[in-house]
Amino acid sequence: MKMDGDNIILDKTFAFAVRIVNLYKYLTIKSDNKEYVLSKQLLRSGTSIGANTEEAIGAASTADFVNKLSIAYKEARETKYWIRLLHKTEYLSEFEANSILTDLDDICNILAKIQITTRGKTTPEK
Repeated sequence: MKMDGDNIILDKTFAFAVRIVNLYKYLTIKSDNKEYVLSKQLLRSGTSIGANTEEAIGAASTADFVNKLSIAYKEARETKYWIRLLHKTEYLSEFEANSILTDLDDICNILAKIQITTRGKTTPEK
């Protein structure tokens, strides 16, 4: 299934994944206060958003497309959790957390709108 437009969501989720990888490196290598467990969870969920969005582009059906985007959305929500937890446990400053959370909110909103629009196109007329 192909997405209309110039795939803004692919660009945003890829850029976000790069940002997450760099944050992971910071948390595990460059920081004096190294953190390994939470940052690994963050790495998995944060990079999975883009991977599932990319998979959606190659979906075999509309249902498969929506399912992959739904998984991407759930991974984005999980990533929000890890960011909030890293902030509350003082591994991330408020500024760092809010910057990433702003990007996540944009991604969640776009993923939700794509799903709603796609489902709307496949809903039988009454």
